[in-house]
Amino acid sequence: MELTAAGPTSKAKAGAIGLFLGGAFSVQFGAGVAVLLFPKAGPLGTVTLRLVVSAVLMLAVCRPSLRERNRGDWLTVLGFGAALAGMNGLFYQAIDRIPLGAAVTLEVLGPLALSVITNRRLISWLWAGLALAGVVLLSDGLTGLNLPGVLFALGTGVFWAAYVLLSGRTGARFSGADGLALSLGVAAVLILPFGLLTAGSVLLHPDVFGPGAAVAVLSSMIPYTLELFALRTLSASTFSVLLALAPAVAAVSGFLILGQALTVRDLVAMALVIVAGAGAVLTAPARVNAVPSAGAGELLT
Repeated sequence: MELTAAGPTSKAKAGAIGLFLGGAFSVQFGAGVAVLLFPKAGPLGTVTLRLVVSAVLMLAVCRPSLRERNRGDWLTVLGFGAALAGMNGLFYQAIDRIPLGAAVTLEVLGPLALSVITNRRLISWLWAGLALAGVVLLSDGLTGLNLPGVLFALGTGVFWAAYVLLSGRTGARFSGADGLALSLGVAAVLILPFGLLTAGSVLLHPDVFGPGAAVAVLSSMIPYTLELFALRTLSASTFSVLLALAPAVAAVSGFLILGQALTVRDLVAMALVIVAGAGAVLTAPARVNAVPSAGAGELLT
């Protein structure tokens, strides 16, 4: 297949940003609903419901073909699935111990570090530094937080950085959302034993399973699918800094669903991370992608 070089148009980039924002609001509002399930199912039980239900639905909708897949495809799926399981499992442990906004503030440090590492231009340090100032301000200096919760959130950040890289690779190797569906299946298998040990048959109670299924749609199916397509246009470094918007979205979700108050300090912090995210997109260098001349329409990483 003959390949030609092309970069994303302004319209394509704007569309990718829209996909990201839709996913960001969906996943954080889903996290707010998930916290309400913790008294009944616990964090591991809740995340098990989220991943198992989303995996079943995605596999049923996508029906990914298992034929003609090479070793690299399967290693990508296994790695992406492990990243999904680790990211979600640790995140739910974190928000069980510290406020939602603070947890997302800490975990976003992983993608921010990835942004600086993968994009070595001076301007990338400026945006990462501005976003870091915002997330630290939003966390109120991280004082008085539960230490295990802080560590779980930081661990989530490591898996989140891996998620950013592996999501792009999965989108390049598989058509549509097939790779995501298979990876969610892997994540569900990995997390299922923990959910069964901690929650057991409680997971099947209607007042637990119903909200858990809603969390699966809000926090997994919708955002992961949108981000998968967004990463076909945005570079990993730009996307990573754009994820600095997540603490602001999480703080709004915590306020609306969990009653966690927003202060002037929080609003200033949100402004900083929003400016950093927008600046990262507007100043990103032109990305060179390989586009199939046959008209498949998908940008390859």
